[in-house]
Amino acid sequence: MAHAPSADSIALLERFTAALAAKGIVSEAEIAAQIERTDRADPRIGAGMVARAWTDPDYRALLLRDGAQAAEAMGASMAGAPPLGVLEDREGLHHLVVCTLCSCYPRAVLGYPPHWYKSAAYRARAIRDPRGVLAEWGTALPEGTEVRVVDSTADYRWMVLPTRPAGTEGWDAERLAALVSRDVLVGTKLPIAG
Repeated sequence: MAHAPSADSIALLERFTAALAAKGIVSEAEIAAQIERTDRADPRIGAGMVARAWTDPDYRALLLRDGAQAAEAMGASMAGAPPLGVLEDREGLHHLVVCTLCSCYPRAVLGYPPHWYKSAAYRARAIRDPRGVLAEWGTALPEGTEVRVVDSTADYRWMVLPTRPAGTEGWDAERLAALVSRDVLVGTKLPIAG
């Protein structure tokens, strides 16, 4: 359960933002706009991007070429965010995203990172034993599939474009997006058609 910030924390934030504005580094309106954009962040945005890529070849090409531009095309503001790269899974290749130093995460399209993504245990094990981590999630990959671990950093954020599940031909984007969770978007799970 989330806790409300303390009065001291709120006062410190207000003093800090006022100091940034007074020095001309950023305006209070820009800070308010960024907070609003962050509050709108939701993993359904990333899920919608994947579903659109599965059904629209032109959008898929854009997504793989420039993830930030593809996010903007779906209404997600990437202003001030690092570039967004998209890792395409395919037969024989599966991607797993981790931030080895902290918890760099493309919040604009995936929402807030889950607690496990930020944990030292996940970060270390994902590098050392990615198949073991996936097995703990119940994610079974076909024999011989390469697992490529990619480090999300402060300079470049990543998300996964998973392989479209068999049996979903003819599905609309809304139904396809429902298969794509936040965990699918970082590679710890696979989309499964029910």
